Amino acid sequence: MTDPESFATVRFSTADLPENMRVATWREHYGHTVLRAEIEPPDDASLDATVTSRALPGLQLVSGRFTAARIVRTREMIADGNDDLSLLVNQTGSVVVSARGREVTLRENDAVLISSGEAVVFDRRSFGESIAIRIPYSMLSSVVVDVDDAIMHHIPRDTAALKLLTSYSNTLLDDDLAVETPALRHHVATHVRDLAALALGATREAEGVARSRGMGAARLRAAKTYIIENINRRDISIGSVAAYLGVTPRYLQRLFESDGTTFSAFLLGRRLASAHRMLSEPRSVQRQVSAIAYDAGFGDLSYFNRCFRRIYGATPMDIREAAAIARE
Repeated sequence: MTDPESFATVRFSTADLPENMRVATWREHYGHTVLRAEIEPPDDASLDATVTSRALPGLQLVSGRFTAARIVRTREMIADGNDDLSLLVNQTGSVVVSARGREVTLRENDAVLISSGEAVVFDRRSFGESIAIRIPYSMLSSVVVDVDDAIMHHIPRDTAALKLLTSYSNTLLDDDLAVETPALRHHVATHVRDLAALALGATREAEGVARSRGMGAARLRAAKTYIIENINRRDISIGSVAAYLGVTPRYLQRLFESDGTTFSAFLLGRRLASAHRMLSEPRSVQRQVSAIAYDAGFGDLSYFNRCFRRIYGATPMDIREAAAIARE
C-alpha cells in the first residue's frame, strides 16, 4: 500500500456469488488476503457484503456495506507484523469495536482509531456501512500528538475534521477519474492524512500545515460536489454554498482562486456542461431549449445562449439537432 506509484480501485460483492459460496469466498479473498480477519455471520442469515477499496501512496481507503456479522482480527493474524493504523468511520447502523480491553460503540458517523498490530473485534449487529482510512504508523505518529494514546478513543460525529475526512474519502472512492496522475495521487493522499491528523489531534506544527492544505482541499471538494448536486437550483450562490460548509464567502472564494478559477466561473461551467449533456440526449428533441436551460439552473435565456455559443462554438439548437440526427 505504500508504493508511491500504486493506484487501484477494487470492488467485491457477495451478491455476485451463489449464496452457498459467499462466506467461504469472503473468508478466502477478503478475510485472509486483504483484511486479514475472520468473519462470523449469524447462523440465521446469509452474508451480504460489498467492499470498495482504493490504494494511494501511503494510504488505503476501504468502504464496506455489510449485513450483521462479527469480524475478528485474531492474535494469529497480527503475527504478520503489520502496524498500520486505521481510522474506522461508521456511516450507518451501529458497530461495537473491542480492543485493548475496551469497547467503543460507534453510531452513525462516529469513528475510532485501531491498530493492525493488535487483536480487534468488530461486532455489527444490523446492516450498515463503514469506511476505513488505513495509514502507516510511521506517517501518523509524526503528525499526531501521542498517536498510541489515540487508539481506541471515541471520535464523535460532530468533529469538523472527521466530517470533512469522511466526505473527501467517499468522493475519492466514488470518482475513478479524481486522481489520474501520480502527482495528484500524492496530493490527495497527503490531504487525507492531513484531515486524519486533525481529527486525531495534530501536533502544533502539523496542525497549521494541515488546516491550510488538507482542510482547504477537502472543503473545496465538498463545495464542488454540493454545486454539482444542486446545479438545477437557480438560487445557488457563493453565500449559500459557504453557509452549507460553515465558512465565509471570502474564504470559499479564495479556495476557488487557489484552484485557478472563481466560484462564478466554476458554477457557469458546470451549468453549461449540464445543459450540453441534456441537449445531446436523443430524447431532448421533444423538449424546448428554454426548459433545458432552466433545468440547468439558468434564469436568463439570452445569457445562456451567449455563454453556450462562446464555450461550445455552436448554438443549443445546433447541439439538439445533431442529437436528433444521431437518433435517426
